[in-house]
Amino acid sequence: MPQAPLMALLAPAPPAPPPSTRIERFPGLAAKGYEPHPLHGPDAVWVEKNCYGDLWIELLHCLRLDPCAMLPFTLAVDFEGDQWTFFKPPLGELHDLYGLDVQELAVWRPMVDHAREHLSAGKLIACEMDAFWLPDTAATDYRQKHTKTTIVLANIDIEEQWLGYFHNAGYYELQGEDFRGLFRIGEPEDPGYMPLFAELIRTDRVKRRAPMELASLSLDLLERHWRRRPRTNPLTRFGQRLTSEFPSLRSAGLAHYHSWAFATIRQAGAAFDLTAEYLRWQSDFGHYGLADAALRFDEIAQSMKTLILKAARSVNSGRPLQASELIETSAAAWEEGMAMVGRSLGCKAEAAWRLETAE
Repeated sequence: MPQAPLMALLAPAPPAPPPSTRIERFPGLAAKGYEPHPLHGPDAVWVEKNCYGDLWIELLHCLRLDPCAMLPFTLAVDFEGDQWTFFKPPLGELHDLYGLDVQELAVWRPMVDHAREHLSAGKLIACEMDAFWLPDTAATDYRQKHTKTTIVLANIDIEEQWLGYFHNAGYYELQGEDFRGLFRIGEPEDPGYMPLFAELIRTDRVKRRAPMELASLSLDLLERHWRRRPRTNPLTRFGQRLTSEFPSLRSAGLAHYHSWAFATIRQAGAAFDLTAEYLRWQSDFGHYGLADAALRFDEIAQSMKTLILKAARSVNSGRPLQASELIETSAAAWEEGMAMVGRSLGCKAEAAWRLETAE
């Protein structure tokens, strides 16, 4: 058998590659080619809902948990006067459905240090951040204006200044200057800087329930939130406010209108878009009466999509807004849809709601 040359035997072994500094809660997950959940798919009336609800849809999707089960809370959205409810999944319900424990994170040191600590321990962090440094907001805020939004820190390499994060309708990555800006690395200490809100997400007790069990638990939540629905029609009240306020909105210009529309029309449309998807999901488990109710909430989501564009054109052109038919159709759809859900849930839920309303 031929012998290896002596010099080859004496040559030093190649150096071992340096240990990876990447902390991955989702190993192998990449922004390129990422496929969002169907709730964020092209068939959705409102692809993006709001930053907090959206990130939970995608986070649950990547944890192999069905986000549809958490959506009953959308039935309780209301018109609050200068905005619609900024709808968010109740944390206790995330625990009951999926076993996820979400607690407020005390931000007492730089967020990047919290990220190293907790992602290394197998946890996730949901935190408010400045969209100025988020490349996925290139069409709106990125390197243009400072706006608060919420993301989930999922994968990170602090030494390489790289971050993988959930935001809006997907999973994204950033690095370099954006990483330093997002985490305020290299900036002088500013006693006037106020850290933004953050939450710690523990997944070590996650529950992967059978689909029928999950749907049954979620149906109990549907009754809870149906009973919490507004006592008077929120679309009717919104239409009244829109009629009285729109002349001043038109005078204030498009930039002001877009801020107002995000807090009002978009929140209503996106919430009821999710309501419709949820009711269809439940109908797949045998609750057939909910499929017809879903169509009514579809009407609201579609009407709000038409309204947000129509109102923008009115502001831009200075012409009066003709929106009464859209509002009336949406208000009727809300009444009909809620009544259909009530009939599907049964008389016990209706009686309990009437008692609560009378108190």
